[in-house]
Amino acid sequence: MSQQLLMIEDDARLANMVSEYLRQGGFEVAHALDGASGLAALQQSPPALVVLDLMLPDMDGLEICRRIRALGGSLARTPILMLTAKGDPMDRVIGLEVGADDYLAKPFEPRELLARIRAILRRSAEVASTSDSDEAQPILRFGSLDIDRDARIVSLAGKEVDLTSYQFDLLLAVAERAGRVLTRDQIMEAVRGRELEAFDRSIDVHMGRIRAAIEVDAKDPKRILTVRGVGYVFAKQQD
Repeated sequence: MSQQLLMIEDDARLANMVSEYLRQGGFEVAHALDGASGLAALQQSPPALVVLDLMLPDMDGLEICRRIRALGGSLARTPILMLTAKGDPMDRVIGLEVGADDYLAKPFEPRELLARIRAILRRSAEVASTSDSDEAQPILRFGSLDIDRDARIVSLAGKEVDLTSYQFDLLLAVAERAGRVLTRDQIMEAVRGRELEAFDRSIDVHMGRIRAAIEVDAKDPKRILTVRGVGYVFAKQQD
């Protein structure tokens, strides 16, 4: 059965062209021309992934991204790939900060968009496959922090933590290797399965979001520690 994508894009010509390419790639594609109809479509028929344009007539993509992440439950964890026509790297950083899983600058090749969509969706499948192995524990526990591989839920002191699909995969990647110092490239490789071109500091942006969600004080983290000049290490002993 084909996975369904939702594309929120006000350029009907571009959306039709890209949607046809994605359909040829094996996906079903729903299309919304503005943010309000896109949010309605998301809740009516939850997609596997949202392709979201940054510039829309009624509200910008950043606001839509915020609203999706505020929905709660599985909808809040829907992967989001943001499209931006702006060249300023800060626009991309802001997109990642508000919850986008990846970005792609316009103009783009449809085949690159397809590759990025498949990479995002593959991460979830790979994590689920890992959780089925004999050695994998269904739930990783670090003090008051629980990471449920099967349900893809993170809980802190019994309260569910809102993370994007990509952020969950990042957290799981470092938690499964607790006590090991990992470079950004190693983390990206563990999460993506293969290296793709990405914004140099996208890992840092996402780690900051994860810290804000699971640390008592994100400015003085005790769980995810920065190793200056190298990368990150997830602390074995916590709380």
